[in-house]
Amino acid sequence: MGAPTDASSGSQQRSPQGSAQASGIDAQAQIAALKQEVESLREALHERAALEGMVTQLREANENLVFATLNAQSLRDDAEAANRRQNEFLAMLAHELRNPLAPISMAAALLERIPAATPQLLNLTQVIGRQVDHMAHLLDDLLDAARISSGKITLSVQPLSLADVLAQAVETVEPRVAERHQTLTVELPDPGLIIDGDHVRLIQSFSNLLGNASKYTGERGQISMKAAQVDGAVVIRVVDNGTGIAPDVIPHIFDLFTQGPRSLARSEGGLGVGLNVVRNLITMHGGSVVARSEGIGKGSEFIVTLPLSAQRTLAATADAMPEDGAGSCSVLLVEDNVDACTTLASFLETEGHTVSAAHDGLAGLAAALQGSFDVLVCDIGLPGKDGFALIAELRGSGAARQPYAIALSGYGQDEDRARAIEAGFDAYLVKPVSLTALLTAIGASSAR
Repeated sequence: MGAPTDASSGSQQRSPQGSAQASGIDAQAQIAALKQEVESLREALHERAALEGMVTQLREANENLVFATLNAQSLRDDAEAANRRQNEFLAMLAHELRNPLAPISMAAALLERIPAATPQLLNLTQVIGRQVDHMAHLLDDLLDAARISSGKITLSVQPLSLADVLAQAVETVEPRVAERHQTLTVELPDPGLIIDGDHVRLIQSFSNLLGNASKYTGERGQISMKAAQVDGAVVIRVVDNGTGIAPDVIPHIFDLFTQGPRSLARSEGGLGVGLNVVRNLITMHGGSVVARSEGIGKGSEFIVTLPLSAQRTLAATADAMPEDGAGSCSVLLVEDNVDACTTLASFLETEGHTVSAAHDGLAGLAAALQGSFDVLVCDIGLPGKDGFALIAELRGSGAARQPYAIALSGYGQDEDRARAIEAGFDAYLVKPVSLTALLTAIGASSAR
């Protein structure tokens, strides 16, 4: 018999070839796992690189944002500084231009008062007076445009009769309309129609509209102004048959420095600011203004809408205005412009006043302290000692008799007026001064 066979041990034994195959499979699995791990690491590395790139971009964007913010602030500061310098320049320009206008205006008034003046002389003086008024009006518009854009205009609002406002606006432009032989038809509303507004600024707005209509309407042209109540508002229409407005200009007609059609001769001067001032002032009153025209040569229409006042009647005025030139006064005139001083002194003397003059602040203060004057008429911009310092020292001197003090200045801004009154002046007039306003102010000294 042969030897017995061990079946169990034979079944557990593997051949060398089978063991090699198993080892190969394990190695491949490990390699595959390693490859997968390397791929995962590579992807993670790519993600990290992308994330670092995004962080770098975000950091750069943040730096750019910081730089842009700083640049924007710098540009804003530069713009505000430029705007401030512009306003200061315009104020100085108006002052410097008003100074020579004052003696021209006063000289024209004196020429008009010459006994037995020839018609030709009277005509020439009227021409000078109209041109001085026109120049002063241009200066006022230019300054107001700058002040409105910087928010420096405030309104003194009170209930007003619209009819009174429109009548005074018409009175302002009547000489210009008459000069051009134009016909101005006015339909004033009922005097009881009350609006809330600044009396001076509303007159300025409507006189600007009427003046604009006259400017762009030819000789013997037709201009009309009428007002009508519409629900809780009043609508004022200024219509002319002048040059009209082109369709492409209508949307910009109220923009600063926009001008209507103009001949090469530019016979009608203008700065393109008057209508901009009108729109801003009317808007500040809670109203609106629009322009209409059928086109060039077909005239134009400006429509202003203002809300009616809740107050239906005007309060009675307690104090009457003093009459012009009420009595003879002793006047001290302090003015460094010799021409302006001479012409103004001559004018006051023709009105029956006694006038003494000084040409600088120090001499003016000395004269005021030594003399006994009823009225002091004092320029603000004086050499040696300006008008503010002069009046402050005079008021603080303890003198028993103090004159009624009238400031004259080429600066017409509200803050200039407020500063003069605070310093001690009783009245503030802007050059070229209205002779009626000056005589009224001098007359007010007797009512003190």
